Amino acid sequence: MNDASTPATVVIYSGGMDSFTVLHRALREGREVHALSCDYGQRHARELEVAARVCRTLGVPHQVVDIRAIHGLIDASALTDARRELPEGDYAADNLTATVVPNRNMILLSLAIAKAVNIGAGRVDYGAHGGDHELYPDCRPAFVEAMNAVAGIANFQAVEIHTPYLRAGKAEILAEGLAMGLDYADTWTCYRGEELACGRCGSCRERLAAFAANDATDPLGYCQRPDPAAEPAKGGE
Repeated sequence: MNDASTPATVVIYSGGMDSFTVLHRALREGREVHALSCDYGQRHARELEVAARVCRTLGVPHQVVDIRAIHGLIDASALTDARRELPEGDYAADNLTATVVPNRNMILLSLAIAKAVNIGAGRVDYGAHGGDHELYPDCRPAFVEAMNAVAGIANFQAVEIHTPYLRAGKAEILAEGLAMGLDYADTWTCYRGEELACGRCGSCRERLAAFAANDATDPLGYCQRPDPAAEPAKGGE
């Protein structure tokens, strides 16, 4: 249980840019932070490895929950089924559906709320942001508001779902992180788990565009760095 004099929060921490910024934001608020990551059978473990390393460095308690047993329930996605082709190019409706993991955020939030109640934390933080509203239903304000209502009545102890970047874009999140002096070499975004980020998938391209919007250079190594101002890359090109 946490010290009642210090408000505690459970941060859903994937190891990506958004949750990395959310984690540091909560620390700067003076909260007692507990990081929670989930292994649900992702195609690679690079994000989880990065998350573990960051938490060790910061001295933040970090729990990785193995929920691979549910993989067969959520494997209709290119992010969880290695037999499916990973789409390349900018995020768009025609390549979006391949990267949707069914019900992912509801599952992760349910686990994080349970942990919050278990340790006496009053809040769960996760990095849903405005850039994902069109792409992912479980990152939209309506979903967050509904889950917040459920989190207030599902247990004897109400838990707040805190989404500080719900209406911010990726570039705005990065701007705040850079202002905090964060090193985004300590994150992983690419859909592929190779030594270098691919620079071709939608996740890489969105990340690189955010750095370009902030006149900053992404510290990660890439196989290739497309010009965000250029025409959107087509799949496989």
